[in-house]
Amino acid sequence: MTTNHDFMDYWLSIDSIQNKVKKELENVLQAEYSLSLKEFYVLYYLSKTPDKKLRLQQLQEKIGLSQSALSRLVGNMEAKSCGALEKHVCTDDRRGTYTRITNIGEQKLQKSLVSFREILRLHLSDIDVEEILKQLLEKL
Repeated sequence: MTTNHDFMDYWLSIDSIQNKVKKELENVLQAEYSLSLKEFYVLYYLSKTPDKKLRLQQLQEKIGLSQSALSRLVGNMEAKSCGALEKHVCTDDRRGTYTRITNIGEQKLQKSLVSFREILRLHLSDIDVEEILKQLLEKL
């Protein structure tokens, strides 16, 4: 009995595109802004909140890192050498820690968003992503 696995070709196509774009994003963000892709995501998620801050647990859920990995990443971004984030202890619950994006972090984010958009446009302009997704769904 043979099973049709055509859906895998479409899935692997999407995965390949995403990996290629992520690699390029990582290289450009690191070279031009000294940011990893995960650090960029931290800045982005913080910038989207009304008061520009999140509890580390909330950020951990969004970024997809372990608690210790996120703590290290945020700690490095809070360090004087980077200055993109600042730590705040929760006044209601002393065990809770917030991190907030600083003006430096906001400037890095805004500049890097321009490069991010350019890279996406470059890599995705020749690809019919909607058609690939449509084909994948049809094969499932």
